[in-house]
Amino acid sequence: MRQIITRFTDDDLYKFTMCCAVIENYPRAQVKYRFSDRNNTIYPPGFAGELRRQIKLLENVVITEEEIAFMRRRCRYIPAWFYSFLKGFRYDSRWVRVSQDGEGHLSVEFEGCWSNTILLEVKVLAIISELYYIMTGGDSGLDYGRYYDISREKARRMLEAGCVYSDFGTRRRASFKAQDTVIKAMKDFQECGSYPGRFIGTSNVYFAMKYDLVPVGTMAHELICALGGMYGPQMANNLAMKTWARTYRGALGTFLYDTYGWRIFSLNFSEDYANMFKGLRVDSGDNYKELDLIVGKYRSLNIDPRGKQVIFSNGLDVDSAIGIQRYASGKCLPSFGIGTHFTNDFPGIKPMNIVIKLVAAKITESWPFYCKTCKLSEDRGKYSGDPETVRCFRQLLRLDEE
Repeated sequence: MRQIITRFTDDDLYKFTMCCAVIENYPRAQVKYRFSDRNNTIYPPGFAGELRRQIKLLENVVITEEEIAFMRRRCRYIPAWFYSFLKGFRYDSRWVRVSQDGEGHLSVEFEGCWSNTILLEVKVLAIISELYYIMTGGDSGLDYGRYYDISREKARRMLEAGCVYSDFGTRRRASFKAQDTVIKAMKDFQECGSYPGRFIGTSNVYFAMKYDLVPVGTMAHELICALGGMYGPQMANNLAMKTWARTYRGALGTFLYDTYGWRIFSLNFSEDYANMFKGLRVDSGDNYKELDLIVGKYRSLNIDPRGKQVIFSNGLDVDSAIGIQRYASGKCLPSFGIGTHFTNDFPGIKPMNIVIKLVAAKITESWPFYCKTCKLSEDRGKYSGDPETVRCFRQLLRLDEE
């Protein structure tokens, strides 16, 4: 079977920006990750073996001078030393354990130095998603010509509604070609006329390079989860904001706040951080209620929310994004990151609902034990971590008192 991932930057920007922050602030930290399939999918026989082979093939994927030159031009906030690290970086399949039980359920775990394993998540998820359709025959029915037209229509509706949006679809795409088709269609349509909205780019660094777009992204829940495990969830947001500000000095100033819910974040979101960060990202809960909470918080700090960015990325499609745009207009500067709906919306294909989450961390390799961690989003369906850890963190954060 062909190699699925062949480009080093066929990955989301936030993995690189977080990797840089990890090396600068937590260079000896060790972590564990675990794969979760929320649909409880039964994978075909031999899937685990082929996945192991695809992960082994990542060892021959290295960054090119063309990719480095593009990132230097478009990602000026990344320090020059980081590209020396990327030049010497090599994937190692020994960081990954893959198995499949008798019923066909898939198990994937990573373990190792945080600065190394952090660059596995998106690539492995993209491999799993595309490989599933290849091995089940779903890829044979993918009509990319029609998908280009469908994607142009999505672009038309978003742009005419005034939406500022980007593609976030790498992790659960139907295929590399599907994401390529979407991004080309959306760029082509935008260049055909003038619209109140704007297609600003993609989270995928390789496709941003291919189509000369802006690579979009900042951080993921992973950063706050790791700090929550090492230091406790009560101040994890505060530590993450401090780490991010120390690394990027005001650039990449959109904070993902929902790792442990709105309540504890709001307590950590002081006036200095509210002024420092350009905005917040909504990734769980009711989008409208979350926006109202954000607006109320800014106003309580005497900050005009109309000058703050709010990025919505909570399982959106075109209809939901347009609805939020109408509601948010005049309240903030709304924008949208849309993933699966863009890159895996083929007729007859059920999109995968898969994630890989950081579940344990330790500050240095010399520690004899890991500290477990979890994610407690506004949607319980997006919780990650084992039940005992979830219970412990909920108690520490007094979430049951809400």
